[in-house]
Amino acid sequence: MYTVYSVNGVPIRFTYERWHHIIDNHDDLAGYYDTILTCVESPLMIIQGNNKSLKAIRNISKHRWLVVVYKELNPLDGFIITAYFLNKKPKGKVIWKLH
Repeated sequence: MYTVYSVNGVPIRFTYERWHHIIDNHDDLAGYYDTILTCVESPLMIIQGNNKSLKAIRNISKHRWLVVVYKELNPLDGFIITAYFLNKKPKGKVIWKLH
């Protein structure tokens, strides 16, 4: 398990179980463990997700966007749910943006 801090200062856990879930369902992310962590720590923007989840967004290349879905349970605990690539900039309600 590895922990990073969200832009809100909340420690976000990335468990081995979640990592295996991600690469089992999105094998194109197999070499992106550290990039997923960086996306939560230093996103380009955060979009509101479903069920109080948050989506950290980073642009990987011209037509490749990394989305990491995570949840902040309280100010002292959170966890990564999943991650995936998109071919275009994600849409949704932006709740935080890098200036």
